Amino acid sequence: MNDSDESAARAALDEASAAIVAGVERTLPTWVEQQVVVILDAWGKADDATRTRAIEDARSAGVTTTARISNELRALFALDPAEQRATPLEIVRTAVREPTRILEEAGVPPVVRDQFEERSFPDDRYGLVPHTLSDLGDETLGPQLLAWGLAKAKILRSQVGG
Repeated sequence: MNDSDESAARAALDEASAAIVAGVERTLPTWVEQQVVVILDAWGKADDATRTRAIEDARSAGVTTTARISNELRALFALDPAEQRATPLEIVRTAVREPTRILEEAGVPPVVRDQFEERSFPDDRYGLVPHTLSDLGDETLGPQLLAWGLAKAKILRSQVGG
């Protein structure tokens, strides 16, 4: 890969990284709240006070979760691609912590999940984990993750002389 190709790959990586952070910041607050509401509605046993408190907590958690995830994504993207030990999706998946805590505090029992989900995401007691970035509610995030991965692969390949 020549310098021009590597420069283009770095520009594509930076562009996709920025788009992922912007998309997460735009969608994650609502996603956190929606996850709590969906599970509360499905459970159907929360009294009005518990439901109101859980939704208020989810709104607040959406803001703090978004700040945490955005900071972690920025830290990942600041690293040289060869030093990145996680993917953006892995980081975003940790967003289940906050809605899980809220649902546990509301007394909601865990949902039944299939064996794959239980094995793959043992801490996701409510089946909240996003399988793709598009699951956050923005269909453009999935392609951005793909663009990020392709650009990173081009850069890594150029670093090893490929």
